[in-house]
Amino acid sequence: MRDQTAAVDLKIRVAGPQDMDEIMALAMSACEENGFLNPNPAKLAAEIWPALHLDHGICAVIGKSGGKIEGLVLLRIGSMWYSDNTVVEEKAIFIYPEFRAAKGGRAKQLCEFSKQVADTLGVPLIIGVLSNNRTEAKVRMYERILGKPAGAFFLYGAKTGGWQIQTEH
Repeated sequence: MRDQTAAVDLKIRVAGPQDMDEIMALAMSACEENGFLNPNPAKLAAEIWPALHLDHGICAVIGKSGGKIEGLVLLRIGSMWYSDNTVVEEKAIFIYPEFRAAKGGRAKQLCEFSKQVADTLGVPLIIGVLSNNRTEAKVRMYERILGKPAGAFFLYGAKTGGWQIQTEH
């Protein structure tokens, strides 16, 4: 059953180092659903840990006040491969499946947080959707919040959510 928590009951807060274990669990769930390659927990941690210290990034979490983290957005601040100009890049936005509901609006609130970060810094925000699961709904949500897309992702030879952990021989 989908969560019917009203958006007013939810709180967004900036995550800190004390949230690392919960955020890593959420990140691994995101990889299970949307990843197309085997995740490397050390690489995930290398993106997440600096953001938890506000070092070239920020991680915001959403949930009921004092409760379990229900979703997150991970933003990193850097530059595109071809420019020295700064951008805010959404690395991930993920809500646990049991907390996804139009009435809850968690993803929308996290997107609005991302826009606020970009506006505060005065730099562009770049967000992509790389998913074979409910892609059209995700794109529609981003269009409502951000406007028309500026491109698309294509994935050849793999499917998101299709990776398998392979044991080393």
